[in-house]
Amino acid sequence: MIEKQSDNFENLEENVSAEVNKIEDSSVIENQSIEDKQSLDVDDENINAEDLKNTITINDARLEQLEKEHETLKSQYVRIAADFDNFRKRQSRDQDDLKVQLVSKALTAILPIVDNFERARQQLKPESEEAQTLHRSYQGLYKQLVEVLKQQGVSPMRVVAQQFDPKLHEAVLREPSQEFHEDIIIEELQRGYHLEGKVLRHALVKVSMGPGQQNSQEPEEKDKVEEDIDSDNPISEEN
Repeated sequence: MIEKQSDNFENLEENVSAEVNKIEDSSVIENQSIEDKQSLDVDDENINAEDLKNTITINDARLEQLEKEHETLKSQYVRIAADFDNFRKRQSRDQDDLKVQLVSKALTAILPIVDNFERARQQLKPESEEAQTLHRSYQGLYKQLVEVLKQQGVSPMRVVAQQFDPKLHEAVLREPSQEFHEDIIIEELQRGYHLEGKVLRHALVKVSMGPGQQNSQEPEEKDKVEEDIDSDNPISEEN
């Protein structure tokens, strides 16, 4: 009876020991699982941090590249805009120059007609009533022609007693003069004209050589255009 109880006690101890071992093994396994999980979490955090760092680096590089491209495109735009503005101004200037050239060409072709009107005006001496009527009609046409020239910006030059300027005048004759100093214009042989401040036609002039012995050779006779335009001529000389 006692032996049987002893055997039961030993079996109980073995069972308790087995249970304890089982619990310990379970605890160890659980601890190991927790450690493994924590290790995995740390690894995941490290991986995520590395990925985030790489992503930031890539984005920074891409941003820098985009900024450079933006600056390049901006520079190209500014250059193209400046080139277009210069082109537009050049086109406008060329059109204005072409317009002036065409107007100048047309007006230059009309100026000889004005010269003929002025020569005829000097030479005609109407005496009869009929001649005077014809002369007044003739002068009316001349005034209309001159008025058109004025409206187009044409103005005559004032040259007599002025300093000779090759930019404005063309010297046809030179002769000594007791009245005028050297290189002073003493006579206008053909009237010069301005167009909007630019030379439309150079004036043909006679220039003084200053005081000196008179030339024995007489200059070729030329029709003299009146120096000042009187009240019958609506073009006013420039001051």
